[in-house]
Amino acid sequence: MTKVIPDRCDDLKDGNGCEILGKAEFLNPGGSVKDRVAAKIIQEALASGALHVGGLITEGSAGSTGVSLAMVAAAYGCKCHVVLPDDAAIEKAQILEALGARVERVRPVSITHKDHFVNIARRRASEAESRRLCCEKEIDQENESQENRGGFFADQFENLANFRAHYEATGPEILDQTGGKVDAFVAAAGTGGTLAGVSCFLKKHIPDVKCYLIDPPGSSLFNRVTRGVMYTREEAEGKRLKNPFDTITEGIGINRLTENFKLARLDGAFRGTDKEAVEMARYLLREDGLFLGSSSAMNCVGAVRVAHLLGPGHTIVTILCDSGVRHLSKFHNQGYLAEYGLTPSAKGLEFLEAHKLNIS
Repeated sequence: MTKVIPDRCDDLKDGNGCEILGKAEFLNPGGSVKDRVAAKIIQEALASGALHVGGLITEGSAGSTGVSLAMVAAAYGCKCHVVLPDDAAIEKAQILEALGARVERVRPVSITHKDHFVNIARRRASEAESRRLCCEKEIDQENESQENRGGFFADQFENLANFRAHYEATGPEILDQTGGKVDAFVAAAGTGGTLAGVSCFLKKHIPDVKCYLIDPPGSSLFNRVTRGVMYTREEAEGKRLKNPFDTITEGIGINRLTENFKLARLDGAFRGTDKEAVEMARYLLREDGLFLGSSSAMNCVGAVRVAHLLGPGHTIVTILCDSGVRHLSKFHNQGYLAEYGLTPSAKGLEFLEAHKLNIS
């Protein structure tokens, strides 16, 4: 796993009196922080015997985890099947196919529906495993075809290998790369693995560190952290840009409590907006040359919120989890943004200042 010294976002420092560091995970081989999760899940599965070389790894993903799994699966001689919501940016499916993964695009539905992309991925693994068991009855396992090596459901949301990847690697790297000078950590959550693993590690080694969630529209996690209840107004009103979240960001925000997120040790949470994320992404591209995806941009919104909360003189760390390359058709598409009234301003600065996100 590539170790990347955190990029110093210089323009995020000015105006709030804090040093904001972004750990540049988009420079990992697979282009996102999810490389860590994919490697850990596959390594543990092979070690335990839950996955066999030549077997099929399945996952329901908004994109990044699927890409990382496809890359790591190939390295370990396995196949990969990714079930992707059909409203995810098309370039994600194209990258997956280029990596040799089988892609199944499905309509977005609630997690309780049997055809939610996660539930379909679980079924595909079960079907592959059933085929393997049938073959074992017919032929000697030693001569078994590579086409029948079984299936393994990666289960990124509930599999605690996700948490361990960040507790054992991401957290220690942040501690080492900052020399232990961290006052706060903030990140959005999808599976919750990054936030849980890093927050638990940092709090173990830096007792006074503060850890926060930044949550996009339509996600219930903000209210879970601040009020103890999984609830979001958008769900009640039934107003959605994409099911199940009322947001243009992808891969973050969720309306259920995962086993990974349950382990997070948090001191508070903030709400972010799509407009803030769009303006932040354009601002950082122009001022710092950072071409970031929607999740990374939202994380930077959270970092500035924390800076205003804590006041001058603090060091705040966040995750630059993805680049803008996988967001060309949506988050970085002017036509798409215009449809939802999210066209970025000429400079972006006016909006950010109006929302107390003064970063210049």
